[in-house]
Amino acid sequence: MVNIIWMVLIATGILYGLFTNNLETINTTIVDSTKISLEMLFKIFPVLALWMGITKIAEASGLLKKLSNKLSPLLTKFFPEIPKGHESLSLIASNMIANIFGLGSAATPFGLKAMSSLQKLNKNKKVASRSMITFLVINTSGLTIIPTTIISLRMMYGSSEPTKIVFACIISTFFATLGGILIDRFLARRYKN
Repeated sequence: MVNIIWMVLIATGILYGLFTNNLETINTTIVDSTKISLEMLFKIFPVLALWMGITKIAEASGLLKKLSNKLSPLLTKFFPEIPKGHESLSLIASNMIANIFGLGSAATPFGLKAMSSLQKLNKNKKVASRSMITFLVINTSGLTIIPTTIISLRMMYGSSEPTKIVFACIISTFFATLGGILIDRFLARRYKN
């Protein structure tokens, strides 16, 4: 659906440019945006590669598993429907840890595996389970301590203090996660049946 929306927006922009005789502006915009995208890729890639490498080392050393095990008791409070020791809890914990360290691209595989594992526990396969909804809320709110992508973008655009945003990100993502969890719990109790 999102692809269709983007295609319509792009086609509308190009058609508008053709009808208003702005072909030069369209060509310049396409070339400039391609150049900016490539520059962004070259500047963000090293930072992401570094953090994904650190995550891979943490996973291979067992640190990620230890952090997941420490987080699992807390997760059983948010996901009481998941049996204790089920693989879903460790996948959710791994996803949350990767998100906390600002590694959204590293968190995605864990999130997809967690949803797949939660779907196996789901009794009604056509409707998202309570645990799936809670996980989606927590994952979407994205509690972050080290916002690597934002730091990379600020570095790319020449910020004198690219890490100055970290404290604001911690506060905003904390309250987004807290608000999401409170609303999720409220709605879960309200629509229990």
